[in-house]
Amino acid sequence: MALGKGLWRNRQLIVQMIKREVVGRYKGSVMGLAWSFFNPVFMLVVYTFVFSKIFKSRWGGAGGDDSKTQFAVLLFVGMIVLSLFSEVLNRAPGLILSNVNYVKKVVFPLEILPVIAMGAALFHSLISLAVLLAAFALFNGYLHWTAVFIPLVLLPLVILTTGLAWMLASLGVFLRDVGQTIGIVTTVLMFLSPVFYPLAAVPSGFRPIIMANPLTFIIEQAREVLVWGHLPDWMSLGAYTLAAIAIAWAGYAWFQKTRKGFADVL
Repeated sequence: MALGKGLWRNRQLIVQMIKREVVGRYKGSVMGLAWSFFNPVFMLVVYTFVFSKIFKSRWGGAGGDDSKTQFAVLLFVGMIVLSLFSEVLNRAPGLILSNVNYVKKVVFPLEILPVIAMGAALFHSLISLAVLLAAFALFNGYLHWTAVFIPLVLLPLVILTTGLAWMLASLGVFLRDVGQTIGIVTTVLMFLSPVFYPLAAVPSGFRPIIMANPLTFIIEQAREVLVWGHLPDWMSLGAYTLAAIAIAWAGYAWFQKTRKGFADVL
């Protein structure tokens, strides 16, 4: 498959540019890369304080395991998934526009730019996951062994998001309004996914809308393996993965088909 071969052939370049992307984000700061650790720690502390002390929120349907910090942990799981998705998509329309010099270079594989953006976002998500697991162990005194399945839960979202990023990176060259629109779309998806509320709290009439959100299933499955200690829904996860692969292939094909026109527009 051309997609797999292309990514494998450019794997070293992808890794190098992901490193540069991650390090470059904190370039010039005193603490440097340490910010990638302290940012999620700070956010988790804020979530814990605000939702357990001020709002005194509880997660309906959690049963007897509804501690003061449980809402913050559940919210943080949703925010990690959301951030991985929204960070890549919000950047995607400007990837080619911000790297015009690469367009002029015939030998540069432009198709790796969305992959690099995904790699950088994935790095920060993994740091946030490490913080979440440490906090969960601190709050509860244990970790669920099912947490080992979190890479398999996130994998289909990574594939789906990369495919959408290819499509948006191409559209962003020809339609500059895409960059403004996608921010609105990701915000809407945030409120239409169970980040701040349990799925059980959604009225039955509106639940199909929430379930149609591609983030909903991944957020719910991430909570199952990380917080509740349950195994993933393998059948649904497999179906989601197949759909994600199809979308990724379509996004890649669209990008490759339209890339010849980038230089004319830019």
